[in-house]
Amino acid sequence: MPMPSPTLKSWYSPTKESKNEQKALVFDASLLQHELNIPAQFIWPDHEKPSADQPQTPPLVVPPIDLKGFLTGEPDAISNAIKLVDEACRKHGFFQVVNHGIDSKLINEAHKNISGFFGLPLLEKQRAQKKAGDVSGYASSFTNRFSSKLPWKETLSFRYSADQQSAYKVEDYFSSVMGEEFRQFGRICQEYCEAMSNLSLVIMELLGMSLGIGPSYLREFFEENDSIMRLNFYPPCQKPDQTLGTGPHCDPTSLTILHQDDVGGLEVYVDNQWRSILPNTEAFVVNIGDTFMALSNGIYKSCLHRAVVNNRTPRKSLAFFLSPKMDKVVRSPEALIKMDGARNFPDFTWSTFLEFTQKHYRSDMNTLEAFADWLKLRNK
Repeated sequence: MPMPSPTLKSWYSPTKESKNEQKALVFDASLLQHELNIPAQFIWPDHEKPSADQPQTPPLVVPPIDLKGFLTGEPDAISNAIKLVDEACRKHGFFQVVNHGIDSKLINEAHKNISGFFGLPLLEKQRAQKKAGDVSGYASSFTNRFSSKLPWKETLSFRYSADQQSAYKVEDYFSSVMGEEFRQFGRICQEYCEAMSNLSLVIMELLGMSLGIGPSYLREFFEENDSIMRLNFYPPCQKPDQTLGTGPHCDPTSLTILHQDDVGGLEVYVDNQWRSILPNTEAFVVNIGDTFMALSNGIYKSCLHRAVVNNRTPRKSLAFFLSPKMDKVVRSPEALIKMDGARNFPDFTWSTFLEFTQKHYRSDMNTLEAFADWLKLRNK
């Protein structure tokens, strides 16, 4: 039975945004998850809401790509993986991988720590509060950035660099920002990021082969990646047909490797309809992002997706957003430009695109197009 409604002040308080002085909310999931009437800022427009008439979104059936044979060099397995990933990335930019070699104990430990962190009191989590324009930190529904269409979720994001000389050490971030008692959590996240970075390079070999430019080009491009790790927590909502855990968007990054728990919620837009992705804890969900779409000269499509919530069970996921080194120029290789006969995207660095999404534009299904227009105006 839902708890009695608390007074408005007990779960959010007004703050001022730097530019437009609009009131922002502080999202306290421990209270809001029981509220029968959710605040208007969390209610999405009718054309973007989940369908109340169709509570069960039809699942998207995508054959999982078995990486075991690919990793061991079996010709038939390699050929099949190339075929599956090419079909998926040309159509919708989404696929799943199994037999990936990532230790299940590490995955389970990461999920366990996510539950522990997001179960803390709000003031404890706010020790890592995300600052305006920054990638790293705790965000409760992104209330410090937006005042409408707020997502029903909490996140903890942090940078990861595969460059051994980089100052961005995940373990140090956790201990310095949240306290020494979080060092072990940081150590687990560091290990998880390293595993995801290695897995992403294997996937880049596969993508390079499927694009016809060989296994080494993309792997080398991302070897010193400067990526983002995000821990997502979607609390229950008593009006799940009124809001979204994450609105429709394409990731601005290059490649997303996501591990879901056993609670459904991820949906992908295919053939003019939303299709659910059934949870599979043995698999990683992978999708193409805008930066890779530009790198492939538009041959592979950025995946349009969203997350819905439910009124019973919290959902959590781990998202590794692979991105190139900050100053690396994103430009399609000549072989891919020749396939289409034209360059479809301007050159840019990941640091510039990241700045655009953090300071100028809320990521949606048109982020890459808006970024390209912004670049043209800036470079005039």
